[in-house]
Amino acid sequence: MKAFSALIHREFIEHRGAFLIGPLILVALLFGATILAFTVGRVDARFSGAIFTLAPLRVYEVGFLGFGLGWLLYLISVLIFYCADGFAADKRDNAMLFWKSMPISDFRMLLSKLVAALTILPGTVYGVALLSGFLLFGVAFTTMMITGTASWGSLGNIAGVYVQVAFAILVTLVCGLLWYLPFMGVAGALATALGRWALPVSALLPALVSVLEWVTLGGLHPFDTNSWRYLEWRLAPPSTDYLDTLFVTDAPFNALTYAMTLIDQMDWLQVGLGAGLALAAIYIASEYRRRAAAN
Repeated sequence: MKAFSALIHREFIEHRGAFLIGPLILVALLFGATILAFTVGRVDARFSGAIFTLAPLRVYEVGFLGFGLGWLLYLISVLIFYCADGFAADKRDNAMLFWKSMPISDFRMLLSKLVAALTILPGTVYGVALLSGFLLFGVAFTTMMITGTASWGSLGNIAGVYVQVAFAILVTLVCGLLWYLPFMGVAGALATALGRWALPVSALLPALVSVLEWVTLGGLHPFDTNSWRYLEWRLAPPSTDYLDTLFVTDAPFNALTYAMTLIDQMDWLQVGLGAGLALAAIYIASEYRRRAAAN
């Protein structure tokens, strides 16, 4: 177990630039630009404070949710490149023989990369998202102090919104990772054999399947097939209509209601089938890796 944990920690060390250092630099630049905007008069602090005074909780909710959505989109894009690159890193840096000498099977080696993509790496980005929300928290309260409308009560209310939105982002993150698990597993398995070419091949493979279905079974065009329609549905992120109804009412954001609605509307049969596909793909890739290294 310690060896498996060490492998996951290794993935974090090797890829912390994309999952920790890069996001922290983006946060620093964004926060610095915000401070500069207030300093040079590009943003009217009194006007901003008035907005927070009129609807402080809703403004902060929307702002923090927007930050969370942005970081989730960033995470998805980075994880795609990680799976297409990290699973082939051992072969590329000529370290295959070293890792093969460890008392760990190829399956556990590749599984550690997939587990890292589901735990420590997205967890790092989630921590940066929480930092973004905390800085937004400071901006909101500071602008209210400038207008003289800040109070300990408003501070507590905004802190409550922070906890609610942070929990909602966490639930969305977990659901999204489970939903996209098969894509990460297949991309990682392809990378084991193809290296960085796994990224374009992963994008081309569904198109080839759709074209093959069109040629054999017919249809209006190559992308008017059952396989393509299924892929479009499967690529759509987990969603709920709770946010649509939230923004047309003055009801406060309820993270528990949002989470229960999101979990209830997910197709958990597809999640289970996707997890099985990811594990099968990783196992096949590990067998290929074991035999290829032996030769």
